[in-house]
Amino acid sequence: MLYGYVFVFLLLLCCFVNIIDASAGDADPLYRGCIRQCQETGCVGQKCFPHCTFSSDGEIVGRPWYMQEPLYLQWKKWDCQSDCRYHCMLDREKEKELLNLDPVKYHGKWPFKRIFGMQEPASVAFSALNLAMHFHGWVSFFIILYYKLPLKDEKKAYYEYASLWHIYALLSLNSWFWSAVFHSRDVDLTEKLDYSSAVILLGYSLILAILRSFNVRDEATRVMVSAPLSAFAITHVMYINFYKLDYGWNMKVCVVMAVAQLAIWAVWAGVSRHPSRWKLWLVVFAGGLAMLLEIYDFPPYEGLFDAHAIWHASTIPLTYIWWSFIRDDAHFRTTKILKKAR
Repeated sequence: MLYGYVFVFLLLLCCFVNIIDASAGDADPLYRGCIRQCQETGCVGQKCFPHCTFSSDGEIVGRPWYMQEPLYLQWKKWDCQSDCRYHCMLDREKEKELLNLDPVKYHGKWPFKRIFGMQEPASVAFSALNLAMHFHGWVSFFIILYYKLPLKDEKKAYYEYASLWHIYALLSLNSWFWSAVFHSRDVDLTEKLDYSSAVILLGYSLILAILRSFNVRDEATRVMVSAPLSAFAITHVMYINFYKLDYGWNMKVCVVMAVAQLAIWAVWAGVSRHPSRWKLWLVVFAGGLAMLLEIYDFPPYEGLFDAHAIWHASTIPLTYIWWSFIRDDAHFRTTKILKKAR
């Protein structure tokens, strides 16, 4: 879960950095000229787009663009504007490469190469691997909990936080799924789904951090702790979805929740002297180093691997370590409960 906090924090921080749509590439006169030509002719160089036919007043003629695209592209929503921007960007970057000029960002993003229609293929692949790692961790936790550790007479686990971790796993899978979708195609819908799932995961993780670190086992107390935090997270999600997607405010809210959780887990690891506390500290330390990839941003190598994509790759082993701690905690608490019962 520590990793989940770091993931959400960096995700939203990255989104905040990119709140300004105008970038150096957007202001390039040659790039702008290419866009205008594409809007007038439907072509970039020798490459023309059949769904990009304009009338004299600049409106797309014929059927809507989404009806003119092949079926395998429709779900990606690659419209005329997207194709014009993408191919003009590639042509401009090729020209700059010949002049030994560094790549620049266009509309807040580095010039990535599409693969199978995916906007940021490396980040999509690593997000999918993170999702797979969370699924593997959840399944291994389930097996240990219900097949390797002793159970109560009613076939329930002794571990008091089992149901909380199951919910955490589902929210993590959901968050990584929308991360992959968002990196595949950045549109308003995928952006809001990605942000919302991240906020929900972060809010729930804060609740779980408090419940576990303070050893809250009474259901009434759990509700008292969860209710205000859940209400706040849900209200914030509704605010960014239905009122205003304020990147600055969203970042502040999520950073506060992320820092609070990191502090809770780091302190608890030392105070409780948990036998697997080194795994907690390892995730915190390694996650902090991984943050440097977000701070020192750099252009994508071969149009695929930028700092954000490499950060996604670095979190894959951290996910394995984190779920290893969760399994250890289940074993630790179960053993402790059985010893007291004797």
